Amino acid sequence: MAAPDGVVGVEGGSSETAPILSDSTTGDEKRPQFGTRFLTDPRQVFQHNAWDNVEWTEEQEASAKRKVLENNQPLPLEKQEEYDNRANEFWNDFYTIHENRFFKDRHWLFTEFPELAPQSSLNHESRLEVSGTDYSQQGCLNQEQRSEVAAFAHTDGDIPGSSAKYRIMEVGCGVGNTVFPILKTNNDPGLFVYCCDFSSTAVELVKSNPEYDPERCFAFVHDLSDVEANYPVPDETLDVIVLIFVFSALHPDKMQASISRLARLLKPGGVILLRDYGRYDMAQLRFKKGRCLSENFYVRGDGTRVYFFTQDELHEMFTQAGLDKVQNLVDRRLQVNRGKQITMYRVWIQCKYRKAVAETEERPCLA
Repeated sequence: MAAPDGVVGVEGGSSETAPILSDSTTGDEKRPQFGTRFLTDPRQVFQHNAWDNVEWTEEQEASAKRKVLENNQPLPLEKQEEYDNRANEFWNDFYTIHENRFFKDRHWLFTEFPELAPQSSLNHESRLEVSGTDYSQQGCLNQEQRSEVAAFAHTDGDIPGSSAKYRIMEVGCGVGNTVFPILKTNNDPGLFVYCCDFSSTAVELVKSNPEYDPERCFAFVHDLSDVEANYPVPDETLDVIVLIFVFSALHPDKMQASISRLARLLKPGGVILLRDYGRYDMAQLRFKKGRCLSENFYVRGDGTRVYFFTQDELHEMFTQAGLDKVQNLVDRRLQVNRGKQITMYRVWIQCKYRKAVAETEERPCLA
């Protein structure tokens, strides 16, 4: 259920562009990733389509807070429950309408998240030494893990990607706009990519794509918020988990448990990569009255839902899941419609959190 981060004509949607990041929690400047176009003279604002690393004035932030408060009256509980119960239906409808014509491939991922690039997976041997675990050996799985694997096993008895040395999983893959750039860019034979989505329609679109290769990728339907549901791999087997504009689609009450469940899937030293909507993003300010489900949580016109995060909220959830901060950045950009003379302020958050490597680990299967 990748959130419609490129939606045109959907209330509360957005348009994804290449980011410039700064760490607002520390004040440290970070290396620009996609340019150094800074607005120094407000009179020149319409000379370009976008400006990087735009800081808000106190007046702008106060205005955004007022706007959110004005439209912060939650819908009746029965309506909230209806949107929760029909979430799968709304996402299937979304992908039935848009199919794979809606999103653009996210090639910026390799700049912002080098963990997805070929040079990262080529280092999988050293990563395996650090983790001390090679779960391609079926004998290393305990009974509970074997039961998990059985639900997704191939007819030959192996789990998907059982011989892989570097495993990436994207949760909320949509129609594959992250997965396919990874597969096209990264030819490492030791790589295997898992991808899942809440929407069965989206997963079918991924599988029907001519670039889908079952020897290198496994797509499956999965509800991230259902922490009791099985994944196709046992715990501590993934090097990277990717969450791109998907975590915000969950009900806030289900977020902590969902992150904690994902953290269990990571190898020691593995990372979760997240990019999602930040508080007071233009998409949040565009919501009218009657669209608020709870504080900072809204329903779009098509029935899909979206939450707007702060850095501190995400940090707390990741650390409660036992992960260590590598990166927690705010991305502020000013996008410009020069034809209509309109300015649009975007706020996104980008995170990397790592599972700690224990100093001493039991290695019963390597004896």
